[in-house]
Amino acid sequence: MDRIVECIPNFSEGKNQEVIDRIVGEIKKVRGVKLLDVESDADHNRSVVTFLGEPEAVAESVFLATKKASELIDLNKHKGEHPRIGATDVIPFVPISNVTMEECVELAKKVGERIASELKIPVYLYEAAATRPECINLADIRKGEYEDLRKDIETDPHRKPDFGPSKLHPTAGATVVGAREPLIAFNVNLGTDDIEIAKKIAKTVRFSSGGLKCVKAKGFEIKKRGIVQVSMNLTNYRETPISKAFEMVKCEADRYGVPITGSEIIGLVPLDAMVDVADVYLKLENFKKGQILETRLWE
Repeated sequence: MDRIVECIPNFSEGKNQEVIDRIVGEIKKVRGVKLLDVESDADHNRSVVTFLGEPEAVAESVFLATKKASELIDLNKHKGEHPRIGATDVIPFVPISNVTMEECVELAKKVGERIASELKIPVYLYEAAATRPECINLADIRKGEYEDLRKDIETDPHRKPDFGPSKLHPTAGATVVGAREPLIAFNVNLGTDDIEIAKKIAKTVRFSSGGLKCVKAKGFEIKKRGIVQVSMNLTNYRETPISKAFEMVKCEADRYGVPITGSEIIGLVPLDAMVDVADVYLKLENFKKGQILETRLWE
């Protein structure tokens, strides 16, 4: 592959493996696409799929997967901790090799228009592809989730989609499509069931509330485990590395007398981001990425 785009669609299904497999099967069937990862979470009731390939092949794959999700997922019956407005909730395109951000924006517009035209699903453009300020931030588009958007899309001009009807698809809802830089989905689990503590820590950590630059954060309940979670998106790990986000959550948790029981990365993560973690916590001196065995094998 000479020109590589990464795509990380999020589907509102994390429990039914058969449904997940059928959606992912649509991605696999397109020649020239490489599936990298499928991460499903039953509590969030959400699956994050990561794949890459030539722009045209990636566009076809994600359209077919979106079509299949619209046939198999009913948002009226969906319950989960993660905010969502659609069966295929969000589709980001990320430039990897010999592809510009501008080309990914055009790809997002092309795929978004096709989803709206052929599947009758309203589409919002976000991040680098956004056409208006209120749609740059994904959280703003998902405000009130599927339940509120169902009525707002028909009455509020600020919630008019970029493509398609001003009415949600009866089962598949709406879809957000855009282009962005690599993002790290990083969650920290707290040893308490007090959701208010998780929400307060998330508010302190996230940039929009005066916290860390390039960090989005929310507090969630993980009911089956009897704990809560600070769920973060690190939109630029060079500006705010994983270690810095973790330390701030830990510091805030200590203030509330709450232990950290673990953390997790959803989907894939750049090697440089993990090297930074090792560098910080091991206090390595003069360490270089070239010292990692696997990097030498790829040369």
